[in-house]
Amino acid sequence: MKHPSPYCTCWPGGTVWLTGLPSAGKSTIASELARRLTPQGRRVEVLDGDENRALLTADLGFSREDRFANVQRVGLIAEVLARNGILALVPVIAPYADAREAVRKRHEQSGTPYLEIHVATPVQVCAERDVKGLYARQAAGDLVGLTGVDDPYEAPRAPDLAIPAHRQRPEESVALLLGLLRERGLA
Repeated sequence: MKHPSPYCTCWPGGTVWLTGLPSAGKSTIASELARRLTPQGRRVEVLDGDENRALLTADLGFSREDRFANVQRVGLIAEVLARNGILALVPVIAPYADAREAVRKRHEQSGTPYLEIHVATPVQVCAERDVKGLYARQAAGDLVGLTGVDDPYEAPRAPDLAIPAHRQRPEESVALLLGLLRERGLA
C-alpha cells in the first residue's frame, strides 16, 4: 500500500537492534530493509555502528566500559527516534548482553517497541568475508580486542529473531525480518 506522504505516521515507531559479529551482515540487512520500507512511506533511520563510532562515540575506546557506554548512547538515540514514530534500525555489534538488556529496558520504560535480531553468522564465515579487514589485522597482530576472536561476544539467548545470514542471500534475510515487523505491526 502506497501512502500519500513520506512522513506518514501510520505505523508506530520501534527499534530493531541487529547484533552479531563484525562482517556478519548487520549493516547490509539494515540498509536493504530501509531501502524497501522507505518508498512505502515508512520513516526509517539506520544508526550504523561505524558512523556512530566516527561521530557520536568517537571519544570512546573498546574497553568493556566504553563498549557499554557506546551501546547506551546509541540506544538512547534509537529510543528517542522510535518514541517519535521512526523505525530505528541499529546494526551495532553490542557484544555484551547486559548492555543490550539495558537498552531493552529503556524502551520498555517508555512503552516503545524493541526487537533484538541476532545476525547469527559464525566467526569463520565472518573472517572469510572480512569486509573491513579486521580479521586479517587481528591475525597479523595489528589489532587486539576483536569481538568474537580475542574479545567476548555474548550471543542473545532469546532474540526476537535469529537470521542465518551465512545460509541465505541478503534479500532472504530481509524478507525474514520484514515478516517479523509485519507480524508485530511495525511494517
